[in-house]
Amino acid sequence: MHQIENFINGSFLPASSGVRFDKRSPVDNSVIASIAEATRADVDAAVKAARAALHGEWGSLSQDQRVELLYGVADEITRRFDDFVAAEMEDTGQPEHVMKHVFIPRGAANFKVFADVIKNVPTESFMLDTPDGRGALNYALRVPKGVIGVISPWNAPFLLMTWKVGPALACGNTVVLKPSEETPFTAALLGEVMNKVGIPKGVYNVVNGFGPASAGEFVTQHQGVDAITFTGETSTGTAIMKAAAEGTRDVSFEMGGKNAGIVFADADFDDAVNGIFRSAFLNTGQVCLGTERVYVERPVFDQFVAALKEKAEAVQFGRPEINGNNYGPLISREHQHKVLSYYQKAVAEGATVVTGGGVPEMPADLAEGNWVQPTIWTGLPETASVVREEIFGPCCHISPFDSEDEVVAKANDNEYGLSTTLWTTNLTRAHRMAGRIDVGITWINSWFLRDLRTAFGGSKQSGIGREGGVHSLEFYTELRNVCIKL
Repeated sequence: MHQIENFINGSFLPASSGVRFDKRSPVDNSVIASIAEATRADVDAAVKAARAALHGEWGSLSQDQRVELLYGVADEITRRFDDFVAAEMEDTGQPEHVMKHVFIPRGAANFKVFADVIKNVPTESFMLDTPDGRGALNYALRVPKGVIGVISPWNAPFLLMTWKVGPALACGNTVVLKPSEETPFTAALLGEVMNKVGIPKGVYNVVNGFGPASAGEFVTQHQGVDAITFTGETSTGTAIMKAAAEGTRDVSFEMGGKNAGIVFADADFDDAVNGIFRSAFLNTGQVCLGTERVYVERPVFDQFVAALKEKAEAVQFGRPEINGNNYGPLISREHQHKVLSYYQKAVAEGATVVTGGGVPEMPADLAEGNWVQPTIWTGLPETASVVREEIFGPCCHISPFDSEDEVVAKANDNEYGLSTTLWTTNLTRAHRMAGRIDVGITWINSWFLRDLRTAFGGSKQSGIGREGGVHSLEFYTELRNVCIKL
């Protein structure tokens, strides 16, 4: 049984009220941790610690000194790699290979990449002619925005948390992090790393709890928080945006998606099947960039459906630490109920269930886990709820299409605009299609391939703002202009 406390001003502290809540294993539903639920007073203490650090030791460091410390954070994460892998597996129930090859290495990289960005990115300068002929020089300064409230999700907790904490600290800010109540382990572990490396007290703070009337609401309402960055559901983002309106505070949101995957008949067939399989079913479908709508050109439609079905039925359920198990549970019993309700709704709406649609038969010691089958549907119209609404589970609906214009219209006919994956060997078509689809990121013959220097974010109801590389600086810094009369 783990005891997870809040991390405030460099110390692990219980909630001031003494209130705690249980964390259950997604694998077997057993209680695996007791978590301190932060009160409003605890959040206030974290914000005050962050403010003091901002104007104290952390704020007095040079850029080179900050960069060196963040390199140290990345190195210490790497040194404790197995600890982070184990913590993330226990939190999420997802397979070891996903943690080792994607989520934990990327989390460590977020500190080094953004340390390099802040060290190397230039600012602007202009010479201005003046009526007296003497002229003026204008130049820009980047300064930290202040105390950043970070609200991070449960689906890839370490990667997505460090995707925000890394650039925030690189830019000289301090943070108050509210991790998901479902996945608090690696946020606490990072506190140990911060202390080990010598990050000053108050720079990184963690307050645990829930959303409404709990830590999430307390962070977003606190007027000592200068900006709020959030990854999660669109409805939660709306609530945070309302809170941020008090004090006219800046927000950066990456929210929901109902992403389309498009496969043309000329695509490399095996690559397309493998790519769509990953995009629909990786992390048990709990990926904001995942594909829940698949459109396949009619000449290869039947062949594609059969091939994807074969791969979906070959997954191996089980405990994540056991070699060969490549498929984990959903994060919680609540989320399992949500996904299964959509499975039932698809049938009620007239879907053909190609495979899945229920709960796999598991051994007795895993029977209480949050397991669901990878599920594929065909036969539904574009108006069906499982085609239009984000499910966030291991499922997709596959439809045939006959023309480029038809599939572009279908891909764009959604309130979300986060990502798409497009499979074709026609380079002209690939470039043309990429410009026509209303999303923040389009992958051509790939999926989830990320250069951390590039812009990332969603369109429409999928988000506000862009992160990655220099684009993160637009949120995590204030750009000031200095004008000098010569």
